Amino acid sequence: MPHFSSYKALLLGAGLSLAALAPALAQTKTPKYSNEFLNVGVGGRALGMGKVQVSLADDATAGYWNPAGLVNQKNKYDGVLMHSELFSGIVKNDYAGFGMKLDDKSALGVSLIRLGVDDIADTRNLVNEYGYIDYNNIRYFSVADYALLLSYARQIGSVEGLQVGANAKVIYRNIGSFADAVGFGIDAGVQYRRNGWQLGLMARDITTTYNAWTIHRDQFEGPANALDQIPENSTEITLPLFVFGGSRRFQLPGEFTALAALDMELSTDGQRNTLVSSKAVNLDPRAGLELGYKNLVYLRGGVGNAQQVQSFTGSEAWKVQPSLGLGVALSGLRLDMALTRLAVEKLGQRSQPTSIIISLGYGLK
Repeated sequence: MPHFSSYKALLLGAGLSLAALAPALAQTKTPKYSNEFLNVGVGGRALGMGKVQVSLADDATAGYWNPAGLVNQKNKYDGVLMHSELFSGIVKNDYAGFGMKLDDKSALGVSLIRLGVDDIADTRNLVNEYGYIDYNNIRYFSVADYALLLSYARQIGSVEGLQVGANAKVIYRNIGSFADAVGFGIDAGVQYRRNGWQLGLMARDITTTYNAWTIHRDQFEGPANALDQIPENSTEITLPLFVFGGSRRFQLPGEFTALAALDMELSTDGQRNTLVSSKAVNLDPRAGLELGYKNLVYLRGGVGNAQQVQSFTGSEAWKVQPSLGLGVALSGLRLDMALTRLAVEKLGQRSQPTSIIISLGYGLK
C-alpha cells in the first residue's frame, strides 16, 4: 500500500476519513469498510432508534434504508433534510431525501448524501524558500464522500403486504485536489407486513460496487515528498452487505403506543469486530424502541455496534453504542433529534464523543 510519510501533518485532521479511503489508493482490492460512509445512517428517527429501519422505513428516508418502504408513504410527497455532526463535530454528515407515490402500488425516490471533513490544513509549504515559517502558505482542503440514490418501489399485487424496491446509486469520493473516484452500484430491498408484524430485507451493493480512483500526480510533486511513492490509479470494490429486520407495534393503555424493532446486519468483506465475527461473514445486531403518545410526541432509544474494546491494561470488554431520540409530528411536519455516544477505551480512560443528529421532514398530500 502506498505511504505518505511527508504528509503526516497534512492528513492529521482527516484521520478517520482517510483511514477508510487509504485502501482505495492501492491496486484493485476488496477492502473492508469500502464506501463505509453509506452505512453511517440518515434521519433523526432512525439514528435515535439505533438504526433499526429495514422493516420500518415508510417515508422519504426509505430510499436509503429500504427502497421497498417508499410504497408505504402516508402522503403523496415526502421530503426529509438532515444535518449530523459526528465525533464531536469533526465529521459533517448531510442528507436530503424526497419520495413520491406514483399510485397506490408504486413510488419513486431520490436521496443525496454527503459526509466529509472540511478545512484540513495543507502544511507542505509552511516553510518558505528562505527557511522561515510562513503561515500564509497554508492551504485548506476537504475530504468528502457523496452518493446519489435513485429509487423505485412497487407493491406485488399477488401477495398482500409485500413490496419490493431497488436503488441505482452513483458515488463520488474526493480527497482535495489529490485524488477522486466515481462509482456505481445497485441495492435491492423487500418489505412484508402481515398480522401486525413488519419484516424487511435490504441487500446493499448486491452486484458489488466499483469505485474507479484517479490520482492527480502533479499534486504530489514538490520537495516535501520527493522520496514518497506516488499512488497509482486503481479500482476499489465494495462487497454485498445484507440487513434483516423485524418489528411490531403495540397499543398501550390510554393513547400510548410502543414500537419494538430488531435488525441483523450481515457483512461479507472480511472479519470485523462484531458480536459474531469470522472471515466469511460477520453478524452485527441492533435493537430499538419507540414510545409514542397520540401520534404526536415520540421518545426513542436504541443500542448497537457491539464491539470488544481493549483497555490500556490489555483486558477486553464488550462495549455497545447507545442512542436516544425525540420526535414531534404535527400537521405533516416532523422534527426529529438524536444523540449517540460511542464509548472508547483509550489509555485506560473511557471517552464518549457525542454525535448530534437533527432532521426535518414534511409530508404533502
